[in-house]
Amino acid sequence: MQENYVQIMLESLKKKENILDAISEKNLQQKEVVEAEEVSFDAFDRIIDEKAEFIEQLDKLDRGFESLYERVKELIQSEEGKAKYRNEIKEMQECIRKITEKSTSIQVQEKRNKQTIEAVFRNEKEKLKSG
Repeated sequence: MQENYVQIMLESLKKKENILDAISEKNLQQKEVVEAEEVSFDAFDRIIDEKAEFIEQLDKLDRGFESLYERVKELIQSEEGKAKYRNEIKEMQECIRKITEKSTSIQVQEKRNKQTIEAVFRNEKEKLKSG
């Protein structure tokens, strides 16, 4: 049974990687929207809603992963478990490294997009004042 838990944990990390890729893609779409000549605030809001759904999925995966980890923690930290699950542990470590890199990249994208949309709002506000 615990072997299944280790495999499910690995699959969970891979799903998380895929979701982070999807969020990154949404960030690129968001960037295109806010940098367009005519900003579509409807498209911007739709992308935010889609990203919120992905974030919800990430939260569920994180909770599930933590729950499974608590069940197998002692096993995979034991010498026997380290030897038995060496490949899975290495693969999980690699996934976690990739997840960390993707998360950092997404944070940078988010910050950039936030600065861009704030500039758009300032410009729109100025247009309204001068008009």
